[in-house]
Amino acid sequence: MFVGHYGVSFTAKKLEPSVPLWVLFLAVQLLDVAWAFFVLLGIEKVHIVPGITASNPFDLYYMPYTHCLVAALLWSGGAFLVYRVLKGSDGTFAALVVGAAVFSHWVLDLIVHRPDLPLYGNNAKVGLGLWNLPVAAFALETAVLFGGMWMYFRTGVERRAATVVFGLIMIVVEAYVFFGPPPASDKALALTSIIAYLVFALVIGLLEGGRGSVRPRLKTHRSRAS
Repeated sequence: MFVGHYGVSFTAKKLEPSVPLWVLFLAVQLLDVAWAFFVLLGIEKVHIVPGITASNPFDLYYMPYTHCLVAALLWSGGAFLVYRVLKGSDGTFAALVVGAAVFSHWVLDLIVHRPDLPLYGNNAKVGLGLWNLPVAAFALETAVLFGGMWMYFRTGVERRAATVVFGLIMIVVEAYVFFGPPPASDKALALTSIIAYLVFALVIGLLEGGRGSVRPRLKTHRSRAS
């Protein structure tokens, strides 16, 4: 799954408005961001094998440090601890939301991946394989993205039209991944993935404009007659 992960970001923003959307955009893709860096460094491995699934050509045969279940739990716990330290004791719930957003990546990947997600190390691999049904997988990505966006819009945020346009651009990128040519190499895949994740986080940060955190509560003051 790719853009569908961002639907979780929008839903999490509704649950805890104090967390910036750009943080949530990075949180839901943290496992993939780490994976892309590890591929560039040769720590984790992927082969480009056209036809291995009907949706993409990625043979994700070795990713024990980012996409095994145990690792996903550790990355989620680490994200919780980091955000908790940054925000202090008042940020416990926000940190829980960030940690849950990180772990949501593995849960959604379980639905679409072929059996290449290890439970521990590089062993006991699982995956329900929805990528082999590209229309259903693409529809799920779209539904999760815009479903989360709809939840976010219910908080009364501004720039809805621009956010929807951004969502449509993300869907176009997803369509290219599904139906376009395969990447030139594993390193090219990793590099373009990192760029996409950072650009998406930057754009949503600009759209949110620093106004997407906790809304100020208006207090009414009664003037007392002397």
